[in-house]
Amino acid sequence: MRQQRCYGLWARGYGLGAMGYWSLPFLLASACSGGDGEFYEARGTVEVHEIDLAPTAAARVAAVRVDEGAAVQAGDTLALLRQIELPASLEAQSAAVASAEANLRDLEAGSRPQEIRKAEAELAGAKADAERTARALERARSLVADNAIARQQYDDAVAADRVAQEKVQAAQEALALARAGSRPQRIQAGRAEVARARAALEQLQARAGDLVLTAPVSGIILGRHAEPGEALGPNVPVLTLGETSRPFVRVFLPQSLVSGIAVGTSVDVVTEDRRSIPARIAAINPKAEFTPRVALSEQERADLMFGVKVEFLNPADAPHPGLWVTVKVRQSGSAAVRQRDSVR
Repeated sequence: MRQQRCYGLWARGYGLGAMGYWSLPFLLASACSGGDGEFYEARGTVEVHEIDLAPTAAARVAAVRVDEGAAVQAGDTLALLRQIELPASLEAQSAAVASAEANLRDLEAGSRPQEIRKAEAELAGAKADAERTARALERARSLVADNAIARQQYDDAVAADRVAQEKVQAAQEALALARAGSRPQRIQAGRAEVARARAALEQLQARAGDLVLTAPVSGIILGRHAEPGEALGPNVPVLTLGETSRPFVRVFLPQSLVSGIAVGTSVDVVTEDRRSIPARIAAINPKAEFTPRVALSEQERADLMFGVKVEFLNPADAPHPGLWVTVKVRQSGSAAVRQRDSVR
């Protein structure tokens, strides 16, 4: 009768890393070698990837629409949160956007016809006044030559004519500006103000969107951590969602076996009712567990165990999460010989 060697091990779960392992407080793993020597059997439980749904900023829970164990579809609304000041901020920023857009429309449209007609009328009045002061100056010049008026009166006429000419020039420039419309620099500044106001509004709208927690994937609710009325800090989870579309099994394999397998190697997952489900190795942890990092003997090196993640080829065939299963890994010839030698 062939002797069988089994491992019973308490181990801390892997933290979430590049290989996609999810943390568990403790995991009881067992692996047995023996049988016909062609397969190595390792025990583990069916697991799912966990997703914590949490607000990105401090908020108060308004409603939680699902309970633990509920099946949800991607896009379903799971919880609602609120921030007291957010509605008023949204209204104020929407008004700021409307004001900036109205100002830009005025700048792009240029002067109104009424403004142009007003500038034309002011220019005409300035010209008429300049003609009057010019005639008055001519009379004053002839009179001062005959000593009919005082020199001061002549100087006043000269000053009045100069002022009238300057008013004509100012009116001409005002009319030209009215006809030309806004300067390109002012229009560019107006467009920048509209862009800034819209960006601020989008930022507030994104905050409001973050207060509605929806399911990113289809799955089941694994945990409900908050109730309506509770105040939560940033990134404090309200719910934990398990992604049932990608179930996996995590098992531990000895160094002698890991050296002969690779990511993509086909394996079989056997359920308690002896149903065999095809699967493949999705990841192999590069760090060994359960023995010191510095193995002093060949026997100790053989006892090194490596965490291995196994994914089902057809996720629909996977057992319910949490159920124990057996993963059967085909051994190479040299691995089988080393395994038989180690159990003698």
